[in-house]
Amino acid sequence: MMKQDRISIIMACYNASAYISETIQSVISQSYDDWELIIADDQSTDNSVFVIQELCRNEPRIKLIECKQNGGPAKARNAALEAANSRWIAFLDSDDIWLPDKLKKTITKARDCNAAMVCTGFRRFIDKTEGNRQIGHFVNVPHKFTYEGLLGGNRIATSTVMLDTEKTGQIRMKAVYYDDFDCWLSILKNGHSTVGLKEDLMRYRVLQGSVSRNKLKSATHHWDSLRRLQGIGFVKSLWYFSRYVVSGLLKYARL
Repeated sequence: MMKQDRISIIMACYNASAYISETIQSVISQSYDDWELIIADDQSTDNSVFVIQELCRNEPRIKLIECKQNGGPAKARNAALEAANSRWIAFLDSDDIWLPDKLKKTITKARDCNAAMVCTGFRRFIDKTEGNRQIGHFVNVPHKFTYEGLLGGNRIATSTVMLDTEKTGQIRMKAVYYDDFDCWLSILKNGHSTVGLKEDLMRYRVLQGSVSRNKLKSATHHWDSLRRLQGIGFVKSLWYFSRYVVSGLLKYARL
């Protein structure tokens, strides 16, 4: 039986031992307590599994899936999604952090707006030396999203997303470079309503060498998403890509 009020939190993990304990603690500290956290470890080579297992000992709502071979984030997320049996699905990356009211406020927003997908605002942060943490400006979200609008640049941070599967149907990630972006586009393309909650409810950790900081690689894969995955013509793709470039320049002008 699908749980109507429970939220299944989907987390893919790969070599996140330095951060995942703080991430999991941000889930345990949620003011909304009807949740399950399903972590799919993608054959980590550090001690991520040990850290997760230690936290599982005192928290039965945390479930660990150990993938048999390394398959990338989409495959790991799908393994967690297959184990979920809740109406509501939330995503949390293994190095991000939720503020205490994140789940309560997003599920309330989804119900109030009868939305298939809700995402929220957030702030980026960088861990400095000696325990100092630099927190960036508030990244807001529009009240509503459209398929065409998202083609010009992904304004949906994965760790802010909550889905109502009664509306979206079964969710599975495609084995593509930006599996999360492709999923949001598919939801919008199918006509499902997506709304933004203009509140600061998540902390996005910026890591040196991360994909999101590699602008050339990100741009290449965004172009591939437009042309190959979404099947958009060359001229229209140029228009959407130019918007993506401008958005990216603004995005990284400051933390």
